[in-house]
Amino acid sequence: MSVISRFPEIIERAALLADEAYITKPPLADKHGNILFEGDCLELLKALASDPEAEKVQTIYIDPPFFSESDYDAIIEKDGEKQKKHAYRDRWKDGMAEYLIELTARLILMKNVMRSDGLIFLHLDWHAVHYVKVIMDEVFGEKNFVNEIVWQYKSGGSSKKHLARKHDTILVYSKTGKYKFIPLKEKSYNRGLKPYRFKGVEEFRDDIGWYTLVNMKDVWQIDMVGRTSGERTGYATQKPEKLIERILECSSEEGDLVADFYCGSGTLPAVCARTGRRFIASDKGALAIRTTKKRLSEFYGDPEIEEQMTFEFGSDA
Repeated sequence: MSVISRFPEIIERAALLADEAYITKPPLADKHGNILFEGDCLELLKALASDPEAEKVQTIYIDPPFFSESDYDAIIEKDGEKQKKHAYRDRWKDGMAEYLIELTARLILMKNVMRSDGLIFLHLDWHAVHYVKVIMDEVFGEKNFVNEIVWQYKSGGSSKKHLARKHDTILVYSKTGKYKFIPLKEKSYNRGLKPYRFKGVEEFRDDIGWYTLVNMKDVWQIDMVGRTSGERTGYATQKPEKLIERILECSSEEGDLVADFYCGSGTLPAVCARTGRRFIASDKGALAIRTTKKRLSEFYGDPEIEEQMTFEFGSDA
């Protein structure tokens, strides 16, 4: 049976999973107004959605497993030695159907915790994005599709059987037709790199040549986190801060609450700390939480963050 033919079953089972998720007290924020939760985001989302003031997240960015059917490791340094540690597993016993059910259940609850003017950014690649686009149409509504962002990057690896796969896709949806969006500008170089001198057109010049500023396009060329980058944590599939910063710049403002329910190496929390946004972040992996706390500890200059327990439901952390 094809995945497409199973879509009604996938949606029905996902809705049931979301409905039956365990309800508990929402977790309390730390002294910076942030929540970091170690565990399945389904439980966290159900708890957040049960809050009378649940619709409070301005921007959601998620970078869930891609259905790569692989296991991922991280290289961490301990006592001056580099060690390989298991990061997460991206394998599914019932194949694509199981993957879509699990993701869809969480998307249903994410919609519940978004503000009415909020946006969600869902980051995937070629493995499953075509199916998830249809799921997003179902959960958020076809008319609430906003953008398909192509993140283009350089990386090693190629094949003689197909063109090198060097981009990911970020699907952007709103909860309603009225959402917060802050247009960003980018350089558009003039033909021949020479001035146009058109009336009413402001032009600029840099080392490359003459350009104008235009609204940013939906293809983003941003380098991955290099091996020698100061950002590098050693965590598998780490995303660059510049990518997350751009997402938050166009969808939120200082003081807003944003969320990442598959926070991995902690890039979104790190960017939030630097740009004055509050965050909710979670991950099932203990290594992901430790990595996130380490980045926050270094930013805040507070070594106790690494020693403290991850904020639990109803705790006073």
